[in-house]
Order: sequence, then structure tokens, then C-alpha cells
Amino acid sequence: MDNKKLAKEILEKVGGESNISGLTHCATRLRFNLKDDTKAQTDALKKVDGVMGVVNKGGQYQVVIGSDVANVYRSITELTNINSEEGGAPEKDDKKVIEKLIDTLSGIFTPILPAITAAGMIKAVLSLLLAFGAVSKEGSTYQVLNFMADAAFYFLPILLASSAAKKFRCNPYLAMMLGGILLHPNFVSMVIASKESHEAIRVFMIPITNASYSSSVLPIILIVWFLSYVEPIADRISPKPIKFFTKPLISIIVTGIVGLVVIGPIGTIISNLIASGVHTLNQYASWLVPALVGTLTPLLVMTGTHYGLVPIGINNRMTIGYDTIIYPGMLGSNVAQGGAALAVAFKSKKSEIKQLASSAGITAVCGITEPALYGVNLRYKTPLYAAMLGGGVGGFIMGLLNVKNYTGGSPGFLTLPSYLGGDSLNDFYFACMGAVISVVIAFIASYILYKDPVEEVDQTVKAEEVKPEEVKPEEGKLAQANGSDITIMSPLKGIAVPLSQVNDPTFAEEILGKGIAIEPEDGRVLSPVNGTIRTIFETGHAVGLESDDGAEVLIHVGLDTVNLKGKYFSVKMKDGDKVKVGDCILEFDLEAIRKEGYDVVTPVIISNYGNFQSVEAAVSGPVTPGAPLITIR
Repeated sequence: MDNKKLAKEILEKVGGESNISGLTHCATRLRFNLKDDTKAQTDALKKVDGVMGVVNKGGQYQVVIGSDVANVYRSITELTNINSEEGGAPEKDDKKVIEKLIDTLSGIFTPILPAITAAGMIKAVLSLLLAFGAVSKEGSTYQVLNFMADAAFYFLPILLASSAAKKFRCNPYLAMMLGGILLHPNFVSMVIASKESHEAIRVFMIPITNASYSSSVLPIILIVWFLSYVEPIADRISPKPIKFFTKPLISIIVTGIVGLVVIGPIGTIISNLIASGVHTLNQYASWLVPALVGTLTPLLVMTGTHYGLVPIGINNRMTIGYDTIIYPGMLGSNVAQGGAALAVAFKSKKSEIKQLASSAGITAVCGITEPALYGVNLRYKTPLYAAMLGGGVGGFIMGLLNVKNYTGGSPGFLTLPSYLGGDSLNDFYFACMGAVISVVIAFIASYILYKDPVEEVDQTVKAEEVKPEEVKPEEGKLAQANGSDITIMSPLKGIAVPLSQVNDPTFAEEILGKGIAIEPEDGRVLSPVNGTIRTIFETGHAVGLESDDGAEVLIHVGLDTVNLKGKYFSVKMKDGDKVKVGDCILEFDLEAIRKEGYDVVTPVIISNYGNFQSVEAAVSGPVTPGAPLITIR
């Protein structure tokens, strides 16, 4: 691959250098902060040779490259004047709160992951050497390798200070100095002495909390965030002739004292509360979060929001010594992705699919899942379902057994030694067992469900070719043009749009099924089929039906409207009710939902599309209830 050529194409299609306000990369993705997302040519970018996928979510425009991402990133920085260290000029910030949080966490933790991974792998190797008697804890080899690994964890505040400064747009060297203040040996000694003498440490008569900040996460992030506000003020009030001296002086004196007296202790308290919450959760439902993480991680990876979980796992290890909820769940998910892809490699009869699936599967079981996710599982859908099943079961088992991860690393078979620790080898054995179960279940399910894609002729039915009078909903019959075609009627009045335009990758990427979406113009959902209501949510935001012809139809009113908890929805029917085309299933207050800030676009999808040859839109643009919407062959 010509990385420079690929870099040029990516730059052109994200809107050019002038549209980029920040750029970082993780193990498989380029992570852009764009000033204007609408300037990016997403569809064209997805077709570029070397680009595996594009995700615009969580406040970042992410271009999935694969394991060669570092070389492409380097080529981009060589071709441009993008100052990725400082993040460029401030971009227009119209992101939602959650998007800002995810973007911030991702920007802070992504750059330090290589150091954390290296430290975790050294610890894992040491655990293996110790278990096989190759080294002893008293020997200098063990001690040297041990302090090499501990360095990344002990000086974690300094690493985080550097990456946080880039994200908060303040001086990275002043930020790292603040991290050094928290870890300075004299301060550590003063804290120890103060605890023994019960005499408080004071600065200008203000007491300082006796807190230890080695291996801490949250305190330094909050302190650097505070620095980002102090530094501009120091710049404004400093006289120009001596600004070079007074700006850093004011910044460090003010931020350092406030950090030691107020912010650091608050960060410590919050970190301990999170750890306490994790401990309580483990006591009452240790299986819950690992099972959810194991199931949903592929969807989180698609949106980039999985980086919001990384700090929780790190904080757990830094505060209580191990993590039982994030890394075990991600282990199950990652290896399950690999198992599902490998099943495709075994079953497919197409050489190009075999080659892609086998390499992506091996990479995934080692801990890097994007090639398997975007290149195989998401592309063919059924392997993704299999991976979510395997990951969920594996996460559930490891959660039930309270498996502890001690050193982190990219979750996969190569980092299984990170589960060595404690008083026995049980965590390691149970982690191996959970990982194997995840792979086996995902492999079997994927092998059963996967079918090689069939080259199909475009059979899209144009709107003008479908005459409304051909379909008579009042007769209670579905139109069948040639004796085998099934027509799904429109359940709403509105404007039909492609699923790809829905602002939710779960629908846009057709993860749940194929179909179409409607921008509704009124608040009544009518039955699109003759059949049975299989599921209707109490919240009223979604309903699942099965037609008499065997088509499973899901109607999802709006995006994230489940959060309304039934507000503005009125359900007229229940599970098991028989319906005919045109029967009213539910009503909703369209304008009230819009005023709450929710997108009301309503996907109508065929969830068992794999049972049919094709699922095609029968209309585009304006549509009325009872008119043809989807044609199934």
C-alpha cells in the first residue's frame, strides 16, 4: 500500500487540511476532529482502497485503517502542517455533553495506551516466568523488569498530564510539571510523616490532604483541566515585558496549590467512590456488567465510545488492584469477534473472503478487533450476531466467577497472563476458560448462520412502477406481484428515506436488518402487515410484528426514544394480538418528542432478511399509510 497516496486521498475527502482541527490515532483508526463534518465525503472515503470503514460518532470523525494506521498517520503529518501535538485551532463545539465526554476521554487515554500496554505485557511475561520458576522475586532480573513495568503505572499522572494538556489546549510541559509535583519524593515523604504524626501539611496556612497520587487517574486530569483556565488568565494579566517569566509562575503557583489543596483530594474521593461502587456491584451482581460489555463492545467500538470504558478499568486497577468488570468483558468480546471471523474463513468457498476472514480473525483473538469487525463481521451481519452472543456468554461466565485482571493490555489471548496475580492461579484459569468459551460459541454460531453472499442483480422497485391502486389494504391481503413477492405497507404518513441516512449506526449499517426509514408527519403507527404482534415495548417506542408470510418487521419510532420511558406514547395493542393492514397499533405526540430534542425518524426494518433473497425499498419520498413501502423476494 502506498501510504502517501492513501494519506492524500483521506486528506482530500475529509475536507482538506483547513478542515482539520485535531488528529490522533489509536491501534486501527485515524481520529479526526473536523471543523465542519459536512465537508467530509464519507461515502467516497469508504470506497477508498485501504480504508476499512468510517465512523462519525462520539465527537470524532474516525477513519478505520487497520494495523497500518501509524504509517498512514505519519504520512498525513508529513504532508500537512497539522500540529497534532497541540490539537490545532479550536473547532466549533456543538457536541452533546456525552459526545464531549467520550471525545475528551478518548483523546486523553488513546495516546498513553502503548505505554500502558507495554507495562501490562512486561507484568504478564514476569508472571509467566515466575509461575514456571524461571526467575525468583528476590533476583535482580525480576526486580529490574518489575520496576520497568511499574514505571508506567507509578508515573501515570505525568503521562496523563501530557495527553490531557493536548486535549485541553494548555502547555504540556507545565502540565507534566504538575504531575511531577504530585509524585515528588519530598511530597510523598511529607505525606507519610504527616500520617504518622497526625500533623497536617500546610501551604500558606492552608491544610493539604494527605493523599497519595502515584498510579492515580482522575486527580491529574482535573488539575490539568483547571490549568487550561488559569493559563489564559495568567497570560492576560502578565505585563508583556516579563510575560515569559510571570505567565508560567502564576500558572504553576495557582494551579499547584489549588490542585494539592482542593482538586487532587476531590479527584481521589471520586476515584474511591467509583472503586467502592464497583466493589458493591461485584458483591450483588458480579456477572451483569461483564456480560453487557461482552455483548455490546462491538457496537461501542463502531461508535468509538468503548474508550469511555477504558478509564474505569484503569481506575479499578489503580485503586483496588484489579478490574473485574471492563477487561474481562472486553476479553470475551474481542476473542469472540475473532472466533466469528475464523468461522467465516472455514465455511466460505470464496478465496478472497477466506483470506480476509482468517487474517482478521487471528488479529482479533490477539486483541485488535477492527479488521474483523469492519472487514468481516459487520459486513456479513450474521458473524456480528454470533460474536455478540459469544462475548456476552463469556463475559457472563467471567463475571460470575469474579475473574480479576491485574495489569491490563489489549484484551485477547496474548494478554491472558495479565490475569495472573493474587494468591492463586484461579483468575488465570477462569479467564482462559471464559475466552475459550467465547471463541467456541461465536465460532459455532457464526458457522451455522453465515452464508456466502450471492451476486444479485439490482431489483430495486422504482416508486413510479408501483401503483397504489394495486394494493388494497382494506381487503386484508398483502400484494404478491408474482406469487412469491411480499409487500410491506407503510405504517406512517411521512417522507421515506434510506436507512443509510439514519443518524444511528445500528440502523444505518443495517445491523438489525434491512429496510427503510420514514420522517413521520403525524403520530399514528398502523400495522404494515396482516399478522401478529410479537413484541410491543411498554415504552411504546418500538413494536415487532410477524406477517402471515413469515416476514419479521420492526418499527422503531425515533432514535433513543426509549429514554422517554413511555412519555408521549399511547399503546393500543399488546403482545400476541392479531392485526390487519391499517389497524392502529400505537399513537405518539410527534411535536412533543421533537421538543424534547429527539430525532423522530422511524426505521422500518425486516429483521429476518436473511431468510429472503432480497429486501428492497418500494418507494422514496412522500408516502401514505397503507401504500407499498418494502418489497421482499
